[in-house]
Amino acid sequence: MSQVRDAMVPEPSALDASATAQEAGERLSDPAVRAVLVCDDDGKLVGVVTRKTLVQEIVATGRDPGATPLQEIAEPPLFTLDASVNLDEAFQALEDNDLERVPVVEDGRLVGILSRTVLQRRLAEDEPPSQQQL
Repeated sequence: MSQVRDAMVPEPSALDASATAQEAGERLSDPAVRAVLVCDDDGKLVGVVTRKTLVQEIVATGRDPGATPLQEIAEPPLFTLDASVNLDEAFQALEDNDLERVPVVEDGRLVGILSRTVLQRRLAEDEPPSQQQL
């Protein structure tokens, strides 16, 4: 049975926890980027920074984005999947939680991103062709 690791996008882009809010803001200025994943020195996922995070934690409070490390503002991820979870289970989890993309971890370390669109495509490919009735 296929696992999340078989359908995830490996080595997702992430910033180090010591990177600044300014760096996260630069990445988030790209409309295609919805969130910045934040990892510690060991590659463990420590949190997520979104545009909303930057507004609430930096702009609204008057903090200096160039001097604020991401570890101070990153929010714990709402949901992650382990790389060993089977694809049917992963799809159900994404559906139940209405999520489009989810960080994939292995022993707490960020190893990939799973997209609902890619997962649906992968599950469709894994289905055996239907037998046509004559």
